[in-house]
Amino acid sequence: DVQLQASGGGLVQTGRSLRLSCAASGFTFDDYVIAWFRQAPGKEREGVSWILPSDGGTYYRDSVKGRFTISSDNAKNTVYLQMSDLKPEDTAVYYCAADRDARALVRKVSGFLHRAYFASWGQGTLVTVSS
Repeated sequence: DVQLQASGGGLVQTGRSLRLSCAASGFTFDDYVIAWFRQAPGKEREGVSWILPSDGGTYYRDSVKGRFTISSDNAKNTVYLQMSDLKPEDTAVYYCAADRDARALVRKVSGFLHRAYFASWGQGTLVTVSS
């Protein structure tokens, strides 16, 4: 069974950094796309970044480009989200998600593939950025 565990959230001040981890198990890492989503209270869950462990391809929403970096350690089946220069608007619960079929679709859309295309989700980890 596909299992995802997000960790690494916490409380930080504006301008500081955090690294989130998504530990994956129960599936062939290279056959999936792994993504980070986030959701703030009262807002829709939005895609932040995704990575294709098979070839290292990545994507970021515009608001985090230049500040966040997604990476994968394929030997450990773990995806990371290094978040730098954090801003209060980054405050949210961050979720990692994975899907096999979505791997073939993420490069075919102009923006971020909708969350409904991701079948497997972790529990989420809270990131709070204070002003």
